[in-house]
Amino acid sequence: MTNSGIGGQAVIEGIMMRNRDNYSVGVRKPDGEIAVEIYPYKNFINAPKLAKIPLVRGVVAFVDSLVIGLKCLMISAEYFADEEDDEETKKKKAAMSEEELAAKKQKEKKQEDLLMTGTLIVSIIAAIAIFMMLPYFVSDFASKYIHSKWAVSLFEAVFRVFIFLIYLILISRMKDIQRTFMYHGAEHKCINCIENGLELNVENVMKSSRFHKRCGTSFLVYVILISAVLLMFVQAESHIMRIVIRLLLVPVIAGIAYEFIRLAGSSENKFVNVLSKPGIAMQKLTTKEPDESMAEVAIAAVEAVFDWQTFIGENFANA
Repeated sequence: MTNSGIGGQAVIEGIMMRNRDNYSVGVRKPDGEIAVEIYPYKNFINAPKLAKIPLVRGVVAFVDSLVIGLKCLMISAEYFADEEDDEETKKKKAAMSEEELAAKKQKEKKQEDLLMTGTLIVSIIAAIAIFMMLPYFVSDFASKYIHSKWAVSLFEAVFRVFIFLIYLILISRMKDIQRTFMYHGAEHKCINCIENGLELNVENVMKSSRFHKRCGTSFLVYVILISAVLLMFVQAESHIMRIVIRLLLVPVIAGIAYEFIRLAGSSENKFVNVLSKPGIAMQKLTTKEPDESMAEVAIAAVEAVFDWQTFIGENFANA
């Protein structure tokens, strides 16, 4: 498999695809048409050199994926907002002048930016609290009954993996999320189709795998697994220092997980493939088989930012 460098995320009834300096959002609108918009990509720190440093780039990529993901969710949601407006609201919008509409959109954008920033901060805090701190406090309570430090560390590691699994299982059962996971599957199928040298069409996309080693799910799996292993060997006598160490190690753990996903996405080494299996296994929960209409949306999003024909010509000409 050849690494195309293209990546994506599922959004509301659609898909985001990113390639180098641009990303696209493809959405199946309520009337059945496919809408695709293209946006320039800039990382959140606006420091390209810093974003290339090993370990550091993992943290940048993680925050970037959250920022772009939230933006794309809002973009895709806009296609359905008008459908939900009542007749009175639609009449008010129709009666507005261009200046009033522009002012209204600017105000809404500011509100969306504030909402996005707040959501991003809350999401990161919640993730650290649930997957990093909760296992620690539970294991600290268990230490009253378990007298071996290594046993307590092992308990914390197992509990961290356990709550992550429960989280994935619970959200995978939600009906609204299941369609998002179907689009997630369509995204992977498109990328696998291209990286295996096949023409990008619905038939080839549908028969491609819905699993991919560079998936964000795999990244989260390795964040959990690496933290579980690493924190077993990081000990401190002070209760406060143990908390501080866990917080300080969050970006380090994210950086290591990103470097592994980056390696896995460009390597067919047998050992790397074995290490990739936990991430692939978790994708059975976070990806579902899409229908052909979802594959069409994914194809439209890919073609907006990626010249797959040139890629296949350059990498599979002699195949």
